[in-house]
Amino acid sequence: MSSLSPTARVILGMLGLGLRTGYDVKRLSEDSTRFFWGASFGQIYPELRRLEAQGLVEAEDDPRGGVKRRAYRLTDAGRARLREWLTSSDPLLFEYRDEGLLKLFFGDLVEREDALTNLRRLADEHRQDAALFREHLEPRAARQAAETGLEFPMVALRYGIELLDWMADWAARAEAELRAAPARPSPPGETAAPGPLSASP
Repeated sequence: MSSLSPTARVILGMLGLGLRTGYDVKRLSEDSTRFFWGASFGQIYPELRRLEAQGLVEAEDDPRGGVKRRAYRLTDAGRARLREWLTSSDPLLFEYRDEGLLKLFFGDLVEREDALTNLRRLADEHRQDAALFREHLEPRAARQAAETGLEFPMVALRYGIELLDWMADWAARAEAELRAAPARPSPPGETAAPGPLSASP
């Protein structure tokens, strides 16, 4: 199991692509990895200090327009740790937050039409996100690939676009299937508190 924190993985990866300030790491992640692996300013700067203390990154003053800045680069130890993580066969960490799916899970606690409206909204938002990725992020990623020769950010972006397409289609199908099914009389939460869910058979 990798000893790198989730934020350290983003930082070392970004620094592997070149010299970066903490602001640069955040800005680049906002346009790319935040859609599947977020890192906030509140996480990035303390993690940069920890990585520097561990000898995995080194910093130099990089003032810009009178503003004090520090730019970071990987040390040899940092490059080795990054490669170790990138080539590790450890089980992949998967964490996923989707408020639309959470609302769907609790859909029995509201009127059926409210739950179906949430499904329709889920489909609409996934379609909008896919369109945003295609219209703005994909052309930008294509330009960056042409300029830098980096291949895999575009591969990851296409994964995201196709996943959003699938999720939008799934939500639309689920809504149609539920509308065709017999409706329940009322939310159970209005009559009795549901018992605890159990994973036991």
